[in-house]
Amino acid sequence: MTASHKMNFGGLGPSISPGHTSAAQRVYEDLRERIVTLELPPETTLSRSDLARTYGVSQTPIREAMQKLEQDGLIRIYPQSRTEVSRIDVKELREAHFLRVALECEVVRRLAVMEDRSALEQALAISEMQVALRNKPDQFRMFSDLDKAMHRVLFEAVGMRALYELLARKLGHLARCQRLELPRKGKVDTILDQHRAVMDALVARDPEAAVEAMRVHVSGTITRIEKLQHEFPDYFTNQS
Repeated sequence: MTASHKMNFGGLGPSISPGHTSAAQRVYEDLRERIVTLELPPETTLSRSDLARTYGVSQTPIREAMQKLEQDGLIRIYPQSRTEVSRIDVKELREAHFLRVALECEVVRRLAVMEDRSALEQALAISEMQVALRNKPDQFRMFSDLDKAMHRVLFEAVGMRALYELLARKLGHLARCQRLELPRKGKVDTILDQHRAVMDALVARDPEAAVEAMRVHVSGTITRIEKLQHEFPDYFTNQS
């Protein structure tokens, strides 16, 4: 990627309407989604004035949203120069993966022995919705959204919704790697098989099996980082 991309929403960016969530938060959430789904690839230049026109807001919420995205490591702001989507930082990705393994495995360990099965039923229903998208590559975004929803349900079931939100903000680099991997032949089937292994262990009330199944599930992409770096060198920082 020898030249930066210029941001161009082509009129597709939603205008921000009044609501309970602040304009800055809504801009942040939409831009973050566009970045992690690679609609805005690394080194895409982001213009505050263009974004303000796209979203129909002043530059103040744009500035606030950009500050949050910079904290997430998803953009780089060069004062008095430019703002651009960052490359995938492998060091930060590995740290986020370490945190994710610890949290997700503890969540299923606790959930496996809980008497209340309602969250498990929700997770199973979401998993079945993903199965329905198995052979629909044009629905990758929906598939990913359902994946996030399933993990959120598990966290909420053990009273850790705030922790899920914290973790989610740390996973931007990993989410982009997952997006690069999703079109790979067999990847969707692998994810679905791993989900089934986690669900089966939870249904069986087997905490150790649930932990191992979750560990395998959340570690798939990290084991292929070097290969992804080779396939998509312009998406990654030079460090590893």
